[in-house]
Amino acid sequence: MEKRNIALIGLDLTKMDQVILDNTKKVIQLLNLEKIYFMHISENLALPEDITSTYPNLLAPVDESIELGIKKKVDELRISDEVAVEVTAEEGNPMDSLLRWSKIKNVDFIIMGRKTELEGSGTLPKRIAQKAPNSVLFLTEGMTDRQFKKILVPIDFSSHTELILEKVERFIKNHQNAEIKYIHVYDVPIGYHKTGKSYEEFAEIMRQNAQKEFDKMVKQHKIEYHPCDFVLKDKASNADHILTTAEENDTDLIIIGSRGRSNSAALLLGSVAERLVQINYKIPMLVIKRKGENMGFLQALLNI
Repeated sequence: MEKRNIALIGLDLTKMDQVILDNTKKVIQLLNLEKIYFMHISENLALPEDITSTYPNLLAPVDESIELGIKKKVDELRISDEVAVEVTAEEGNPMDSLLRWSKIKNVDFIIMGRKTELEGSGTLPKRIAQKAPNSVLFLTEGMTDRQFKKILVPIDFSSHTELILEKVERFIKNHQNAEIKYIHVYDVPIGYHKTGKSYEEFAEIMRQNAQKEFDKMVKQHKIEYHPCDFVLKDKASNADHILTTAEENDTDLIIIGSRGRSNSAALLLGSVAERLVQINYKIPMLVIKRKGENMGFLQALLNI
């Protein structure tokens, strides 16, 4: 039986929360969730002292009021009883607290919103993607009608691609109607001219080699064969090519693997994933990490 997962959903009391809540049932199915922690973290939950002293019966403690408000919205979703739900409002630094609670609750996924026009800078999701010890799912404000049916999966045939394949295989089994497409961005090496071949000729050699690597990967991992786009890199970055392809194919979800570096608190994503997190505000994206990756940094954080 496939393992069911635990998710922590971050809410910031902006309009983005409604986008997240509207898509919660889709996310439950996508990630096969058994428990969700809905969490709001504020740097200060206390009312000014002069207000509380003047109006002692004004309202319940702020954290309890926030929890009641979130719980009411969650109850309206009518989530299946098979999925346990907890709602919490905490005081503290949002990033530090989310990382701390993801460790305490042993969650598999952190789920956050990405904004384009809604209020809020959207910097927290990028920092969480860098430093989280677990996978991160970004939901975008314009995704209301997306059903996670068209999935784009960037691959580079490195060892961390295997992690993505494990997740994609499970996803395919649970979502028979999903349309999976892989994408591999390849380049022509700088010294190609020394071979006596033209740029175009060597580009074709590189494309054919990438096709062989892809066929080998499919056979080795015994995965279902899905099409792969082989894109020749130009002056744009790999991430830009991936995002362009995703937009052209009306993709519902990008799934990309992370290359964690547990000895660094600053660079915890591969360069392609890092860039995609930076530029992609339109298409929901799942950044896959091995659970516990980057835990060295998180443990240091918890010991502060």
